[in-house]
Amino acid sequence: MISVNSKNNRLIRLTDERIKHITENHPEMKDCTGWILETPGQPELILSGDFGELIAIRQYAKTPVTTEKYLTVVYKETSELDGFILTAYFSRNINLKRKIVWKP
Repeated sequence: MISVNSKNNRLIRLTDERIKHITENHPEMKDCTGWILETPGQPELILSGDFGELIAIRQYAKTPVTTEKYLTVVYKETSELDGFILTAYFSRNINLKRKIVWKP
């Protein structure tokens, strides 16, 4: 298990089980663990999810998929100190219909 501090200063965990889930469902993510951790800690934007989760987004100029993709990391903050990553994937654009929770 590895972790990173979120923008809200919560320790966000990335477990081996979640890494397996992410890479099985999104094989292009297999060498992107560093980026998955970087995104909740240094996002360009955080959106709210439908069920209390947060969606951290960070654009990368070059990805395993192609150029100019957004890495989307969905995570949940479960307490004032703790949280965990649910999933992560690359996307072409951002769903701006969602509520913006944080932006610089």
